[in-house]
Amino acid sequence: MPQMNPAQARIVDPVLSTVAQGYQNNEMIGSMLFPTVPVHLRAGKIIQFGKEAFMLYQSERAPGENTRRVRFGYAGAPYALTDYSLEGVLPMEVQEEAANGPGIDLSAGTINDVSAIMALRLEKQSADLARNPASYGSANKVALSGSDQWTDATSDPIDDIEAAKERIRSATGKRPNTVTLGAQVFAKLKNHPKVLERIKYTGRDVATKELLAALFGVERVAVGDAIYANDDGSDFIDVWGRDVIVAYTNLASVQSGGLPSYGYTYQLNGYPDVEEPYYDRSAKSWIYPVTRAEAPVLAAPTAGFLITNAVPAAA
Repeated sequence: MPQMNPAQARIVDPVLSTVAQGYQNNEMIGSMLFPTVPVHLRAGKIIQFGKEAFMLYQSERAPGENTRRVRFGYAGAPYALTDYSLEGVLPMEVQEEAANGPGIDLSAGTINDVSAIMALRLEKQSADLARNPASYGSANKVALSGSDQWTDATSDPIDDIEAAKERIRSATGKRPNTVTLGAQVFAKLKNHPKVLERIKYTGRDVATKELLAALFGVERVAVGDAIYANDDGSDFIDVWGRDVIVAYTNLASVQSGGLPSYGYTYQLNGYPDVEEPYYDRSAKSWIYPVTRAEAPVLAAPTAGFLITNAVPAAA
């Protein structure tokens, strides 16, 4: 009899896997740039998009002539999903009815705690990819300095966003629909004099994310509030730093990954999953193993624009 592989041997708890798959954290904005797309293999080629998706094609056909064919997307750089596993611990002492096993509410709480840790890891990976100048061509990035930074009253963040939007439109034919802001950037931008001047007739004296979205002409403005601790835990760092990303993200493509979009999070189909919990007598606790298999990828770098150092470090 052939030996089972780990995936075949794993017994999944369908209820708690649903809890893990439905987990959301409002502080996380990575999915705004990298919506989740299910894939069936742990490795393969990223579906990328070039100018072919936006070209004019000769579609006239004479009688008996072959019909011309159009292909969208191509197999680009390779991707490889990484497996991540953690075990949540539910001590017997916190159970209301320890003798009857853990209740679903306590179990779900434990799964959500683990999911929060894993979500922060994915958020950091997404931010590192989106904030890396090497991910973009020279025309799709700018580093601000001096009076151009948005803490200076003479700077013009609205014009900077418009320039980024036009660059994406001219390269892809798509108008960006998403702007992400580091938390420090948002703190300064919402009080910028040129922004306040534009919204003064709304009755608001501070710009909200919704007002900024209307001002920038995009569907959504997202603020990255997530932080992470340095190695010794003595300091906390903003995941999204002092940067701004303008992008076209096709949220309708999450089912197939087959439409032009700035990026995706490739996730193994059916994940994350939660194995059946087991009881650890030594720890007197129920243990919940949670596994994810995923990786953020750039599908169309020309559909994004990176503005680094939008505010100075001391801001």
